Amino acid sequence: MTSSKDLQEQAIDRFWETVPPLWNFVRSHIRATVMGNFDITVEQFHVLRYVRRGPNSMSELATAKNISRPAISQAVDVLVKKGLLTRVQNTTDRRYVELVLTDEGNALLDAVFKENRGWMKERMSNLSADELETIAKALVSLKRMME
Repeated sequence: MTSSKDLQEQAIDRFWETVPPLWNFVRSHIRATVMGNFDITVEQFHVLRYVRRGPNSMSELATAKNISRPAISQAVDVLVKKGLLTRVQNTTDRRYVELVLTDEGNALLDAVFKENRGWMKERMSNLSADELETIAKALVSLKRMME
């Protein structure tokens, strides 16, 4: 009978054998997609994604991304020039500038997510229903473990 400690060691080994290579594989696909199909860098993609999810000022975005305000400002400048993002001055506090996705920025993100979802569905197409259910349950457990 396998002890709880042995099972834990096996799970740790499988985690390191699986998660980093899997994440690198997914990141490579995202990089190729955004650069090849949408003419933006991965960093610009992440800025758009973060703005959509919530950090809506330069300082909030810099904090969320853990990079300097000048670096965020550069990325935002490019996205504004591309018409994917706008800066909106706060009427009560002129120091606060809100970042807002344009319709084009939202459409670009939707297209990237749609393409990525299709790619993932293709990758999963050879898995059985039981395997898909096992993966879904394992991912819930992994998320809970890291919270």
